[in-house]
Amino acid sequence: MATNARINKTLAAFGRSEHGNIAVLFAIAAVPILSFVGAAIDYTRANSARSSMQAALDSTSLMLAKDLQDGKITAADIATKASAYFTALYTNTDARSVTVSATYTASTPQGSTIVVNGSGNVPTEFMKIAGYPQIGFNSSSTSAWGNVRMRVALALDVTGSMASDGKMTALKPAAKSLIDQLAALAKNPGDVYISVVPFAKDVNVGASNYSQSWINWTDWDSANQSCNWNGCTTASHTTWNGCVTDRNQPYDTQNTAPTSSNTQFYAEQYNACPVQLAPLSYDFASLKNKVDSFVPNGGTNQPIGIAWGWQSLTQSPPLNAPSEDPNYTYKKALIVMSDGLNTQDRWPSYGDGQTQYNSQIDNRQKILCDNIKAAGITIYTMQVNTAGDPTSTVLQYCASGSDKFTMVTSSSQIMTAFAAIGTSLSKLRVAK
Repeated sequence: MATNARINKTLAAFGRSEHGNIAVLFAIAAVPILSFVGAAIDYTRANSARSSMQAALDSTSLMLAKDLQDGKITAADIATKASAYFTALYTNTDARSVTVSATYTASTPQGSTIVVNGSGNVPTEFMKIAGYPQIGFNSSSTSAWGNVRMRVALALDVTGSMASDGKMTALKPAAKSLIDQLAALAKNPGDVYISVVPFAKDVNVGASNYSQSWINWTDWDSANQSCNWNGCTTASHTTWNGCVTDRNQPYDTQNTAPTSSNTQFYAEQYNACPVQLAPLSYDFASLKNKVDSFVPNGGTNQPIGIAWGWQSLTQSPPLNAPSEDPNYTYKKALIVMSDGLNTQDRWPSYGDGQTQYNSQIDNRQKILCDNIKAAGITIYTMQVNTAGDPTSTVLQYCASGSDKFTMVTSSSQIMTAFAAIGTSLSKLRVAK
């Protein structure tokens, strides 16, 4: 009887105890927690499989488009070739029941397209307990050509330092090869336009423009006077060498049309005036002749070259880029090559030609590049650094992504760097 009493007392105490409730509650709570964690793992695997598929589809559609344009395959080969390309590119081991298909739409007034679709599923490890044995996914990629036209501005540094280490000698064939590379993308006249903007401290817009309303002569007139006891005489504007410097702020960072004195371009008789720029053209032979005429001289003002590269892509004065056909998609790019760091511009308090003060020129350049990228223009930048200068943070900043900034440490690398940009642009040309 005593034993039974002790047992009953123990059972009663156990029933009143709250210590075991924690374990029970934890066991109950663990079910949804583990379910959520398991679902996250399954979804992560599925998302990885889908992302890998997207990359493979993008490359497949691009390669098919190029093969069709180059005549390497016909429409009848597309399905087989799409499967072969995709199979080689898609290596995700979690995916099951993967399928791929390609649809080709031949030439129309809006161009040609190829659409590559893919689908598959990932078996679940945790969600199958809840009745979801797999997670399906699909993706698609489209490449278009014939309806995509390109406009590319080359803003190229021709400052005095380009004369050293064989840089100018290497730049000329590299830039001309890039022009040829881009020209090859054109199937019809006007498919590809290119401008060439050589820059130093100033840009040369052409002395023949001395009568244009967009020129501001205030500074030039003050600097080009001869005075005697009888008064001062200002030199004729016909003696201007064609150079212009930065506009008033904030217009130095914009492509606003020059409709007032405040937005005009300031003439300057710069003694290291580069050769005249070439606006957008598909006279590729003439553009290559322009490159051959480069002479290294002067200090570095990257913003002036970048600003006029943007102006060359703009359908308003002063350069009046050709009008765009609404039946086409236009891809625009600006390539900036410089071998030095910014040292001077219109404002002496910003730099003296040897040193930039307090990054003030770079700061203007960053605003300018932000505005260009906001306008939908892709910027490629290249620093030719054969003298061990610091990496140009402003050129890195201006590039439309880390893959679009190139550091070149030897003149022999300039050709390869330009060719890589050309390859990237060729992908931009066909990618929708």
